[in-house]
Amino acid sequence: MIIETIFSKIIKGEIPCYKIAENEDFLAFLDIQPLVKGHVLVIPKVEVDYIFDLEDEILEKMIIFSKEVSKKIIKAYPCKKIGLTVIGLEVPHAHIHLIPINSLNDMNFANEKMKLSTQELEEVAAKILNSEL
Repeated sequence: MIIETIFSKIIKGEIPCYKIAENEDFLAFLDIQPLVKGHVLVIPKVEVDYIFDLEDEILEKMIIFSKEVSKKIIKAYPCKKIGLTVIGLEVPHAHIHLIPINSLNDMNFANEKMKLSTQELEEVAAKILNSEL
């Protein structure tokens, strides 16, 4: 049984998002409660809860799509690396977190999340979208 999630509604355009990249299989958008500025979620358009239940070809393409998104994030938000993590407990739809990091603590989900205004989120999205590769 497929469960419709908030991510399903974002894919359908029923709920707005701060879109960073999209193709026929995937969507990347800002996490609206980021750990740091530049924190992006990458989701497949197929409704699958557990990332390792994705077909191999889709998982492979998702990593490559994430790699391309990460290049734009690091240009916009210079850091040591773009951390990648898969937790997937908060929304039952496979997703990858891409997070600019300078230390391991930057990816600690126990840290308080940022509360950015709509204007700040728009500025973060624009900065990433306008970064030159």
